[in-house]
Amino acid sequence: MATKLLYVNQPGSMLKIFEKVRHAQTPDRFTVDFLQTKLGLRGGNYRQFIPLAKKLGLLGTDGVPTELYKRFRNSGTTGTAMAQALKNGYREIFERNEYANNLTKEQLKGMVVEVTGLDSKNRVVQLVCQTFETLKTLANFDATVTRTDQRAADTASAEGETDAAAAIPKAGQRGSSRGLDLNLAYTINLVLPKSDDPAVFNAIFKALRENLLRS
Repeated sequence: MATKLLYVNQPGSMLKIFEKVRHAQTPDRFTVDFLQTKLGLRGGNYRQFIPLAKKLGLLGTDGVPTELYKRFRNSGTTGTAMAQALKNGYREIFERNEYANNLTKEQLKGMVVEVTGLDSKNRVVQLVCQTFETLKTLANFDATVTRTDQRAADTASAEGETDAAAAIPKAGQRGSSRGLDLNLAYTINLVLPKSDDPAVFNAIFKALRENLLRS
């Protein structure tokens, strides 16, 4: 059975909607009424946005905006959010090539033909490719920033631990501000032998006092 891939009849019209989505307030539910009234977009082509956004993972099946939708509206994560949305909507393509975003137009077309089983000249194949390429203009598949931020966070954490360790006086060293000695406490778990002879216990406690309990 041929697999259906995501497409809309007018891919270019989606860019206008996504631009308005970025600047409009996040609705409780993304409906046709919100699309027409709040975003000012009327017409059948614009209505295709809702099922598109659901398949991309930007909207839930009930039309409620997801966390991915909110990340897309954040100017700092718009590109990476759309990259994830494309991986959601075109899972079958990315399963075959995890770097599908780097395919040439001809390579992408060949992939779509392979997945859908359609003829390369079929109008649906063209629309799938056009929709993918159009959405890709909003995406950022470069994870370098994310990795850099993680390294920075790891470095800051390591430096914080180093500073904290340096602030603790070593054993026997007086604190500079209050002149306090560092006192260490030990917990000793002692297993006593089974014996009725008091001399045995006296010997054990004597050894403890002489070797461990002296100041």
